Amino acid sequence: MRYLLDTHAFLWFISENHGLSEIAKDIIKKATNEIFLSVVSVWEIAIKTQLGRLQIEEEVGPFILSELAKNNFLPLPITISHAAYVTKLPDIHKDPFDRMLVAQSNVEEMTLISGDQPIRQYQVEIAW
Repeated sequence: MRYLLDTHAFLWFISENHGLSEIAKDIIKKATNEIFLSVVSVWEIAIKTQLGRLQIEEEVGPFILSELAKNNFLPLPITISHAAYVTKLPDIHKDPFDRMLVAQSNVEEMTLISGDQPIRQYQVEIAW
């Protein structure tokens, strides 16, 4: 199966945060699953780091690349189809990062690993 990590799910998994559900951990750790990290999450991490809302001890780019390799995660670029799909989403959630993750999840037919309650209001398959 193919799964897309929400930004917090990625950060919680790599930091072994107890907020990540056992179901999410099991999915991410299962070797036969393909786990993707969107470029939109990298962008969100970079912005939050720059604003001081998130602490990362090294540069964001090398940090992300290292974690992708270490965890066998795959990068997911943002495509025109992803960006255009956002227009089909109801105006539920104002967070542009979350809206793009929902769009990517739907376009790519991936289950989104997310504990974010507002995202659950969209028609998107969620695992948590």
